[in-house]
Amino acid sequence: MSKIMHIVSLVEWERAKTIGLYTAPSLRNDGFIHCSLPQQIPPVANYNFRGQEGLVLLEIDMSKLKEAVKFEDLYGEGKEYPHVYGPINIESVIRVIPFPPEADGTFKLPPEIEI
Repeated sequence: MSKIMHIVSLVEWERAKTIGLYTAPSLRNDGFIHCSLPQQIPPVANYNFRGQEGLVLLEIDMSKLKEAVKFEDLYGEGKEYPHVYGPINIESVIRVIPFPPEADGTFKLPPEIEI
């Protein structure tokens, strides 16, 4: 099973569960939902979410996704990130993990995530 991760607020995730699909503003703006491999989570979180409370990590089983996933290096970083080209169906999310920041506002990969 290949897994990818997505950082989202718990409030947004709870809303998505009521309708059966998760969408993100990036789906409307960029045409896809930004995701990460587990090892990419800390730098992504520290760049985009530093100090934010109320976040969770969605662990997504790519084989259960109904939409296409493409690995792309859109920013010329030399690193490819997974992008989901459509809504994330709820049944593809196999685990939701609380993702609080450290006391200094930075994020570390939760111990239950395997790299």
